[in-house]
Amino acid sequence: MVLEKSFAEKEQAYNPYQVAVEQLERVAEIMKLDPSIVEILKHPKRVVTVAIPVRMDDGTVRVFVGYRSQHNDALGPFKGGVRFHPNVTLDEVKALSMWMTWKCAVAGLPYGGGKGGVVVDPHKLSKAELERLSRGYFSAIANVVGPYQDIPAPDVYTDAQVMSWFMDEYSKIKGYNVFGVVTGKPVAIGGSLGRDTATARGLSFVVEEAAKKLRINLKESSVAIQGYGNAGSYTHMFLEKLGAKVVAVSDSKGGIYSAQGLSYKDVMEHKKKTGSVVGFKGAKTITNDELLTLDVDILVPAALENQITQNNAAKVKARLVVEAANGPTTPEADDILYSEGVTVIPDILANSGGVTTSYLEWVQNIQGYYWSAEKVDETLKEMMVRAFRAVWETTQKYSVDMRKGAYIYAVGRVVEAMKLRGWI
Repeated sequence: MVLEKSFAEKEQAYNPYQVAVEQLERVAEIMKLDPSIVEILKHPKRVVTVAIPVRMDDGTVRVFVGYRSQHNDALGPFKGGVRFHPNVTLDEVKALSMWMTWKCAVAGLPYGGGKGGVVVDPHKLSKAELERLSRGYFSAIANVVGPYQDIPAPDVYTDAQVMSWFMDEYSKIKGYNVFGVVTGKPVAIGGSLGRDTATARGLSFVVEEAAKKLRINLKESSVAIQGYGNAGSYTHMFLEKLGAKVVAVSDSKGGIYSAQGLSYKDVMEHKKKTGSVVGFKGAKTITNDELLTLDVDILVPAALENQITQNNAAKVKARLVVEAANGPTTPEADDILYSEGVTVIPDILANSGGVTTSYLEWVQNIQGYYWSAEKVDETLKEMMVRAFRAVWETTQKYSVDMRKGAYIYAVGRVVEAMKLRGWI
């Protein structure tokens, strides 16, 4: 209960859309962008709000609210996940769509940013109710999505099964199979090999490159990971394979710490049995807030937005913060971390492995030709390394932190496309 209250307080204190706009304004000033361009980039091109009536198993009808924000498509179709969460807000979805624009631009993808969400706790729905909600949502936004218009994907509390329902519903509306309308599908119906681990795998490639620049020996490094969902748990696995020692992990119920290191295999077995990492044998119980300030080399926030703030940033002891989550660090915290010599690899670069592999899935759907896991992995690494180096060079050129470097690079690509297209 304490943790949930803490998250809620942080959500109220930091409006994610205001954070996203402030981040844009900061780099626009450095880039000396025309104010009219900045004004355009502050606002999504389109925001759709839909009401989704769902017949529940008991025969009653509940109406759920859903959103789809489409920020900018100068570089290509909108791209971004759909989350099912009780705390989804319009401002959150708008912010996430803006961050997706920058993320796609940083990754070098021919996409703009989109994001969707439904206000619901999916854990309280039966599978049949979840299917009816999923189909209802996608039917409601069907006129603004498509393989060349807007390509959704999984996000918080949505998965390959939900994407299957999305794709099938859209295909029914069109009258033929449209596998490329969403990504993150099961392999049997057009999904890509490697998609389930893509975010964490891409992050591990970025950590390798950053470690070289910062002269961190990964085989002698310690790691703390806040959040143990898909991104956090697989990050544990990949960093462990690189030789790093993961000493702390956490989920929504709390965290665990062991100076001797935590085995990915053992922690996952414990979580599958108990539903949480808490209570893992031989580990000390810690809070999510305590995890953020542990004396480790690498900190990976992989939970919710606004976890590192001006209130705790000065207490962060890690040399390298790698954002697996979206928006875990506030602008005020960024300034503090930079002044303390902490390198932050921002979300729009660090966790772009997911959208990059989504792009590879979409390419395979469009071609009707499917790749081996090795080819997917090889292409992902090539694209992630290229993106990291481009951001690092921009960071050095402007003498700024990596978030500003990533934004300068991304915003520059989007603005160039807007100018070439005659939008500005």
